[in-house]
Amino acid sequence: MTRAPSTYHAPEGGLPPQTSLMTGRAVFTEAYCVIPKGCFSDIVTSLLPGWRQTRMWLIARPMTGFSETFSQYVMEVGPGGGSDAPDNEPGAESVLFVTRGEVWLSLDGKEYDLEAGGYAYIPPGSVWRLHNGSDHTAHFHWIRKLYEPAPGIAAPQAIVTSDRDLTPVAMPETGGRWATTRFADPDDLAHDMHVNIVTFQPGGLIPFEETHVMEHGLFVLEGKAVYRLNRDWVEVEAGDFMWLRAYCPQACYAAGPGPFRYLLYKDVNRHARLRGPGAFGR
Repeated sequence: MTRAPSTYHAPEGGLPPQTSLMTGRAVFTEAYCVIPKGCFSDIVTSLLPGWRQTRMWLIARPMTGFSETFSQYVMEVGPGGGSDAPDNEPGAESVLFVTRGEVWLSLDGKEYDLEAGGYAYIPPGSVWRLHNGSDHTAHFHWIRKLYEPAPGIAAPQAIVTSDRDLTPVAMPETGGRWATTRFADPDDLAHDMHVNIVTFQPGGLIPFEETHVMEHGLFVLEGKAVYRLNRDWVEVEAGDFMWLRAYCPQACYAAGPGPFRYLLYKDVNRHARLRGPGAFGR
């Protein structure tokens, strides 16, 4: 079967030449961080125990005083690579989103082939494995969060689907210029995080400064736009990553020429914690 080429950005690695200017767009502030695609070089990759022929860019992790709920990796798995024991944290839930190549996923005894656009939600306590059986490199995002149970609500079920099989839902009164691809039912209180794809057509915008408790990881899959982050307007493009702490004001204007799409993490559907890190109770 001939597959259409992936339109999602995946890092190429490498190292800029010594003749390159050092000036770039990377910034870390008290409210947000921007990691431009040019920062995804070989020298900032890391390896993971239990993974073969694999390296990763660790682009978000819990940090006291900043974003505290999730971690996000950009994984690069070479031919024959993968893991039979991918995660040593039994309380973690995960989302995988493939941006290039194909991977084989075994999840609680069921097997799936995921190509670019493939999405998997892995509930806490799941038994899973992942391998690249092809002759070319595969890339995917791996978002991890400690699952927070809710009284009387069972943990979510696994979800395996694809961006290409779902229809984005347009935001009201936007003429379809702003839409969201939702992989999980937004009304299902079992989920304590959502990982969606947001799409803006040229001219689409967020018409107010969103200011809310949800933390965000935003990886730009396609296109370009200007994004409002706290006090600043920042130009971003495919391959850039934005990391927002709670209550960081945000807005967006997509100028084109094509669609602007990003993979979005946010924490949802749970009480604010009154005890523990960042809270007053003990």
